[in-house]
Amino acid sequence: MATPLNEADLADSAVTAADARSEKSDKSSGRGKLVARRFFRNRLAVAGLIVIVLFYLLAFTYSWYSPWAYDELDPAATLMPPDGTHWFGTNQIGGDMFAQAMRGLQKSLTIGLLAALFSTGVASIVGAAAGYLGGWTDRISMWIVDLLLILPPFLIISILSPAFRGKTWLILVGLIALFQWMITARIVRGMTLTLREREFVKAARFMGQPAWRIIAKHIVPNMASLLIIDATINVGVAIITETSLSFFGFGVQAPDVSLGTLISAGSDAVRTFPWLFYIPAGFLVVTVLAVNFAGDGLRDALDPSSSRSRRKERKRIKENAGKTKSPAPETVGAQA
Repeated sequence: MATPLNEADLADSAVTAADARSEKSDKSSGRGKLVARRFFRNRLAVAGLIVIVLFYLLAFTYSWYSPWAYDELDPAATLMPPDGTHWFGTNQIGGDMFAQAMRGLQKSLTIGLLAALFSTGVASIVGAAAGYLGGWTDRISMWIVDLLLILPPFLIISILSPAFRGKTWLILVGLIALFQWMITARIVRGMTLTLREREFVKAARFMGQPAWRIIAKHIVPNMASLLIIDATINVGVAIITETSLSFFGFGVQAPDVSLGTLISAGSDAVRTFPWLFYIPAGFLVVTVLAVNFAGDGLRDALDPSSSRSRRKERKRIKENAGKTKSPAPETVGAQA
């Protein structure tokens, strides 16, 4: 017959459990510090992150200090070059280009971020469910993925966009995200097929945990690095997609603006009034480059086995080895 636990045993068990939780927390904190150190060691990634944060602040706070609103007109100053009154000049109807560029940047950044989050979320759910459940769930999910992969996204969105003209721009986010998740879903499915055979997943299954809980608690968190990197890269892709659609009139509609609509409006006057084109185009190029640099840095920080991370690590080791070499013979002789 089992003897009941005394107070000392209960105290020891509580201490052991607390130590295990503390050790797990320390490991998680230690990995976070390691990832942060790797990321901030990459100068391009840090510069990209600073630019993204700065652009977000400018885009969402410009109305606090800008003397003009994006939909406000100055009929007495049409096609004026940049000056003290209109910092980025004006367009054909007297609209302030600084306010419109900030509004366009705000819209493009928001659409890119939301589309990236939605597409990565759908990819993680569909891929993990297909890989873990298998059977008909896997077959139907992969059939949908294969069908969407062969459809031309730009053409489909261009056909569907006029039906939603005049409605909320969130529909555009859904359309962009609809064609951006398939490849990631296939990668997630392949990783899930491997993870579902791991001991911790089998233990959770034997304990009677439902499939959705196993996927949410054990499968998806073990792919967090991949999903974070995918979401970061998808931001740039979504911004380019939105800009392209708006350039051809299928994206953001007037009276609202985005970087695509501003570039489209200024493309005809690129030689005569260059600020109409180069200002929004410059913001677009710098934004996409910053997102890509930050995404590459995050990938290298989360995945130290990548070739770029290995090259940087070897270079750092060589530099440290060069600093710790023994002094040259003439230096030694001089010291003697």
